[in-house]
Amino acid sequence: MSVRYLQTADAPEAIGPYSQATVAGGFLFTAGQIALDPNTVQVVEGDVAAQTEQVMKNLAAVLANAGCSWAEVTKTTIFLVDMADFAKVNEVYAKHIGGSRPARSTVAVAGLPRGVRVEIECVAKVG
Repeated sequence: MSVRYLQTADAPEAIGPYSQATVAGGFLFTAGQIALDPNTVQVVEGDVAAQTEQVMKNLAAVLANAGCSWAEVTKTTIFLVDMADFAKVNEVYAKHIGGSRPARSTVAVAGLPRGVRVEIECVAKVG
């Protein structure tokens, strides 16, 4: 099975030895996206809702680069520094995914890169 590595300028560059996404076996696997502006590679200003907005835009750009949309997403994982942020994150998430209903896990973590409050990754069917 071959693995294809994807990169788009419409989402932040990987800040380590990884890819924004890989395609293998008919599926797209994204790296976790945090609230980095792809133009400045700086964390966006604002609360967890503003951070989630940017995360969802970054994921949408990675999905589009693979020829996918939220309709093809089969699984997401949300990482939160504080589960008290769940309702705000869920509201922004719901707005972006529309009628799609991928399986989802939400995990509380001790910390995230660059001090952000939320990180999201996803798996989507391609082709």
